[in-house]
Amino acid sequence: MGIGDRFGFQGNYQLQAFERALAEGIEITPVWNKSNREHILVHTVPEDVRREADEATARRNWQRDYFVDADHINNSNVEKFIGASDFFTLDVADFIGKAVPEKDSTAFVSSFKKYAGQLSVPGIPRPFEISEKTLHEIAGKYLFAIQEAGAIYQTIENKKGSDSFVAEVSMDEVADPQTPIELFFIMGALSMEKVRFSTIAPKFTGRFNKGVDYAGDIKAFAREFEEDILVIDFATKEFDLSPGLKLSVHSGSDKFSIYPEMARIIRKHDKGIHLKTAGTTWLEEVTGLAMAGGEALVLAKGIYARAYERREDLCAPYASVIDIHADRLPGPATVAGWSGEKFANSLRHIPGHPDFNPDLRQLIHVGYKIAAEYGDVYRNAVKSNADLVGKQVYENLFERHMRRIFL
Repeated sequence: MGIGDRFGFQGNYQLQAFERALAEGIEITPVWNKSNREHILVHTVPEDVRREADEATARRNWQRDYFVDADHINNSNVEKFIGASDFFTLDVADFIGKAVPEKDSTAFVSSFKKYAGQLSVPGIPRPFEISEKTLHEIAGKYLFAIQEAGAIYQTIENKKGSDSFVAEVSMDEVADPQTPIELFFIMGALSMEKVRFSTIAPKFTGRFNKGVDYAGDIKAFAREFEEDILVIDFATKEFDLSPGLKLSVHSGSDKFSIYPEMARIIRKHDKGIHLKTAGTTWLEEVTGLAMAGGEALVLAKGIYARAYERREDLCAPYASVIDIHADRLPGPATVAGWSGEKFANSLRHIPGHPDFNPDLRQLIHVGYKIAAEYGDVYRNAVKSNADLVGKQVYENLFERHMRRIFL
């Protein structure tokens, strides 16, 4: 489970959720993840994440695996993460659709033409129709991105060695989902590029907006999710991929309506999963500040007011993973009159709660840059209210996420 922590204060409280899950019989491995963009916006470096993870696990005597993820990296920024990270999310979404030389496309088709015709995947009732045209189309759409994943992986392997890190391939922040059969050939091509990846994050049908519930056809998602699970199992055997290869769900926080389907399917097939919940920790910090009242509440309202005024700039980098209706955002003057309880209930994701405002939640989700601009004012407020804030972090992670999908 990916558990990003924008400001690095919540490792202790996050780990309590993993301890609770373990006590209830479910082993979940924490992966502290933070992207290059997040480091830039809050003025941190990858070593800060490593320090937080190491200190939290030492303090709580955590004896199980844990990882530090260089989240959404590429060859332009991977070098700065090499020393501190042992999990690398190779984000190649921006390279999808870029052209490759004709000889590369021809070689791709030649390598996989044995699958032309009707391809049957165990567990999926209908065969897939594969033609050479299909293979050419997949090469044209994904081969450049796959080669880029190979280049990033090679950079990391040259620096760290092949057995000292976990790799994930991410293609989720794009407009169109990958079909299960596209996923099959993507994995085959990644194997040819000698990328030893342990998880893969495709784009699924529907909207996976930051910090709010899934938007889309739940039955269609469930069918696609199960087919992806089965295709991964088949591809693992066909292409000699990493044992235990997992499907990864990015922007997976708060997708409460599809958690039951995900839980049913991974239990049915006895498979693991990688779920990213990163930004919700920051949201719980703001919730805790609102509940604390006094100057902390004033600060929470100030963060919202500044985010509201700068919403276009804050939202632009996240356009593919948020849907904010400006007319549903309360004005800063309205929020200024709220109690701490009203603010917390508007921000906290409790389905069906009359105060919950998903548009406000998404805006604050992308507004962590504002908190960083407050500097020590924000950091000191979180530290001064550590237990109250930490309680929100723990309850969100365990009660609303781990319990729903794993327990």
